[in-house]
Amino acid sequence: MNKIYNNLSVENLMKTEWFNQFDSFQQDEIIRGLDDNLNVFIYAKKEFDDWQMCQLRLGLEENLDVSIYANPELNSFQMEEIREGLKKNVDVSIYAKKEFDSEQMEQIRLGLENGLDVSIYAKTKFSDGQMEEIREGLEANVDVSIYAKPEFDYLQMEQIRKGLEANLDTSFYAKKYFEYNQMREIRFGLVNNLNVSIYAKTEFDWEQMEQIRLGLEDNVDVSIYAKPELGCKEMEYSRFSF
Repeated sequence: MNKIYNNLSVENLMKTEWFNQFDSFQQDEIIRGLDDNLNVFIYAKKEFDDWQMCQLRLGLEENLDVSIYANPELNSFQMEEIREGLKKNVDVSIYAKKEFDSEQMEQIRLGLENGLDVSIYAKTKFSDGQMEEIREGLEANVDVSIYAKPEFDYLQMEQIRKGLEANLDTSFYAKKYFEYNQMREIRFGLVNNLNVSIYAKTEFDWEQMEQIRLGLEDNVDVSIYAKPELGCKEMEYSRFSF
């Protein structure tokens, strides 16, 4: 193929059987590379679709070592994240693995760009949302070990992170059996220095917790309605009755 490239003009190359094996979108990427005097034979392969070819072409234009991601098992979005990491001179070997999807790769890349210890979350057991919450915690210098656990979903992690950033005692709600909205109600109570132990209980759903919290904020005797058998509407009625 290199011999063909050296001996034929772009116009003549476009007439060859080799060139015609590619679809029109792939051909367009090859022509763009040829016009820019790139070594298109790095990506002019049937196993790469046109989007993958595009990422390889862009990498060649940027003088990057595209061999790191010239792997047909990586989709174009994964290739793009590796290319972006190469441009920022981060150690892409940490995430240039097909096991990570592009969104996970992005979170690892952003952590590397900020000089974070990404080994804490660069694990396939964490979703990209969980990775983001751990990354933001690291950036805020909080103890992410409290919530960097797969059993917490990213919404739960967010509530724990926000509590840590506010120097709250997250031990009241950093428990996997609380849903994120229950965690949020407990966090709101801690922010307002309320006795959250009154409602930080699994028998209350988040809407019941909210009514108890609002009552505490208004100095209402919530013991009258802080009962799991009462629905949130009944609690609300009781709260407004005082």
